Amino acid sequence: MGILIQTPGVLTTVQDLGRMGHQACGVSPSGAMDQKSTRLANILVGNRENEGVLEVTLGGTSIVFRRSNVIAICGAPAPAVLDRQPVPFYKALSVQAGQTLSFQYAPQGMRTYIAFAGGLDIPLVMGSRSTHLKSGIGGFHGRKLQQGDYIGFRSPRAYLPHQELRRVEEEHFPRSGETVSIRLLLGPQEDAFTKLGQGTLFESLYEISQNSDRMGYRLIGQPIESKNGSDIITDGIALGSVQIPPSGLPIIMMADRQTTGGYAKIATVITQDISLLAQCPPGVKLRFVQCDVETAQALRIAGRRNIEALIRRFQHMTGSSYWVQVNGKTYFVTLEAGT
Repeated sequence: MGILIQTPGVLTTVQDLGRMGHQACGVSPSGAMDQKSTRLANILVGNRENEGVLEVTLGGTSIVFRRSNVIAICGAPAPAVLDRQPVPFYKALSVQAGQTLSFQYAPQGMRTYIAFAGGLDIPLVMGSRSTHLKSGIGGFHGRKLQQGDYIGFRSPRAYLPHQELRRVEEEHFPRSGETVSIRLLLGPQEDAFTKLGQGTLFESLYEISQNSDRMGYRLIGQPIESKNGSDIITDGIALGSVQIPPSGLPIIMMADRQTTGGYAKIATVITQDISLLAQCPPGVKLRFVQCDVETAQALRIAGRRNIEALIRRFQHMTGSSYWVQVNGKTYFVTLEAGT
């Protein structure tokens, strides 16, 4: 027993952290666009970080529970109700068989993630439960979810230890029209572009086009000037690669990116900013900020340490724990036994 899709919304798919190790064979990694929200949702319900979740794009989805379980919702704050009662985000929550979870459309951000304790009964394909829509690989029959689809639970839980304390601070995401700063590393083919072209990238505002999807974000703005065109011998594409096609308008490669491409890549979005970028809806304006490798690595390490600290907190809860508010700020405090 598990969940029944009552209303699929604009685009709801099964995703995890991606299908790694197969790009040499032409298989896209796919995976969750916002990996930070995916990790947080899974950690809150006691799953491995890489467990399959539902990625709900823009909201409008409703699901019926056929068995009780513990869930967590992270990402874009699409207003949600469980049998007409508001549902908190970023918190472990028990749901009962027969209840319906419904989302309105997200006023900010793009993607909402629902994790289920014990995981969804979705087969592994090349080591991943992620859906790659263009190839029809993985997930639920390789496609987006439709009304009437049923997905079982593998090992559901009615309640988790210290469940009332399994929550984290909510994230804030941009709305259409806002300006967001995204950090870039130059390269690998920045030498294919003039100094004027490189300056244009960092001095201009770019808008995310409506013609954007899980494969890539197309940008509207000032064209990037190249030296002798941007065609190159096809080579590998990394997550966050900023390709410059003949039009000069940047395309940022996202989760469902192709494995190789024949356009020069002027820069790459740093890993720490990918989740924020994934939550930027069309109409958001991007301001690019140049970053160096050492800073990008330090940010990546700090982000990873924060995730590991959160895992340890939930794995080793002992004594009495409380959320305490002081001067408008909330702190998590644990009193160990004997103190």
